[in-house]
Amino acid sequence: MEKTLEQYQSVISECRTLFEKKLQDYGAAWRILRMSSLTDQIYIKANRIRSLQENSERKIDEGEESEFIGIINYSLIALIQLECGIANQIDFNVEKSLQEFDKQVNIAIQLMQNKNHDYGEAWREMRVSSITDLILQKVLRIKQIEDNKGKTIVSEGLDANYLDMVNYGVFALILLKKIRK
Repeated sequence: MEKTLEQYQSVISECRTLFEKKLQDYGAAWRILRMSSLTDQIYIKANRIRSLQENSERKIDEGEESEFIGIINYSLIALIQLECGIANQIDFNVEKSLQEFDKQVNIAIQLMQNKNHDYGEAWREMRVSSITDLILQKVLRIKQIEDNKGKTIVSEGLDANYLDMVNYGVFALILLKKIRK
């Protein structure tokens, strides 16, 4: 578990660095994104990963890693939007954005540690392609919950699904780094 936490934090550090650089380039323009737009962005990235995994030819020189980072960051943005609401204009500065990002990361880390305790780190035996499919499944679940106006009868809510996608994305990047060594 200690190794997992260290690897997890390394991946999140990479994601946070990109998030911060994009904040410096664009500000917190993401604050205007509605939940459906964030869900669709995650879907596009997960679908591209699946396409990369199934096709040998690539026409864009970006691999799975950058797409998983995008899934993680968009999922964290979605969690921020769920908690803070959607803005009509940029209302966060870099410091506030990073503070909210870190807050959601801490929630995701706690969930990961709890699930790893109960599941015994079974994700380490999974294929990256299976993790991709699980992320796509989560996105489709979220789309259905959004179509149901956020209402569920017995299922987890939006936040649980976005948190799972953060953790699946981190796990995929940890596994990809191991494969690439």
